[in-house]
Amino acid sequence: MTQTIDGANCHVFIFLEIFECEGGIQSYVKDILQAYRSFSLSDNNTRAEVLLLRDGAGCENPFDGSPFKFHYLKSRHPMLGRLRLVVALLRCLLLRRPTHVFCGHILLAPLTQMLCQVLGIPYTVLTYGKEVWYRLPHRERQALASAAGIWTISRYSRDRLCAANDIKPQNVQMLPCAVDGNAFTPGPKSPELIERYNLEGAKVLMTVARLWSGDIYKGVDVTIRALPAIAKVFPNVKYLVIGRGDDQPRLARLAEELGVADRVVFAGFVPTPDLAEHYRVADAYIMPSQEGFGIVYLEAMACGKPVLSGDADGSADPVQDGRLGWRVPHRDPDAVAIACIEILKGEDRRCDGQWLREQSLAMFGKEALAQQLKRLINATATSPVPIIAVENPQSQVKTNLD
Repeated sequence: MTQTIDGANCHVFIFLEIFECEGGIQSYVKDILQAYRSFSLSDNNTRAEVLLLRDGAGCENPFDGSPFKFHYLKSRHPMLGRLRLVVALLRCLLLRRPTHVFCGHILLAPLTQMLCQVLGIPYTVLTYGKEVWYRLPHRERQALASAAGIWTISRYSRDRLCAANDIKPQNVQMLPCAVDGNAFTPGPKSPELIERYNLEGAKVLMTVARLWSGDIYKGVDVTIRALPAIAKVFPNVKYLVIGRGDDQPRLARLAEELGVADRVVFAGFVPTPDLAEHYRVADAYIMPSQEGFGIVYLEAMACGKPVLSGDADGSADPVQDGRLGWRVPHRDPDAVAIACIEILKGEDRRCDGQWLREQSLAMFGKEALAQQLKRLINATATSPVPIIAVENPQSQVKTNLD
């Protein structure tokens, strides 16, 4: 007889890393673990084994303890770490006989498929964004096709995943990102931050993004290009850029070339606990990007700030198809300038901070995530066991350990 989360369960989660690397995927996974713990602690029979390929035992882990048992598999030699993952996963499957396995990255899916199918254990693959937007290698596509379930964070990611890899959309379930409404709240602008960044009397646009040369899709350069036109209407406009990376010198040169260097403030890295205070300094959150989802839009709206996103990506979900925010072509500085001017005028309902907060939290708060995760996990109780045979498993393990 199958069981739901309200009965005796053992689940296995497999992730690349959670605690020793910062990023959107890591934050999202932490939210999933928090949600899982919130509804499983009431059931002493529920437990979860969590395998972490690239995290070491010395990392800071706020989730250590019931219902989780963590396996830290990081090694100085990547090949050894991958071998340790194979052994640890096989051991968990044989000794724990989990009711379901949740594979936390497409790179881990072929190994998960091979071991789960041999033992008749259903598995689900978690996907996020651009890692599955393109045609995947054969083994990864086979692992998706054989999975009992596929989860992703937005309609856009689902549609690109399915179109590129011949997956039926009805086989993909939504588990969107969530925002902590207790951590991200409205409030007055911090005088200390105003002084630190020289923002006195300014209309402040803000972006939080990695400034990596491989991530120019975040649109920081596009917003810089929009500043001259915005400054004609709002001469006191400034652009606060939070984040670090190797692309900052290029962005700084661009600001110099456009004559807006005095309007662009590169704040560098800001720890997550300090982000809410920075959002409060802004008058608008601007990121004409191509996101799998875009948790930053939720964080800004939870702080009562109007937002601008791209118009052809997963941000359609947090901004609810434009009902809560402005959507513009993500590489069009003219469109960004026009929208920013509208936002700074503050005449649109989408500038109502209290309304934005209420609407965004209703659909994407932590409670909503916990409820959706519980529904999805309960649905796995009736998931079919994968039955597609694995051809030449030994060579498959070798390939995925290279």
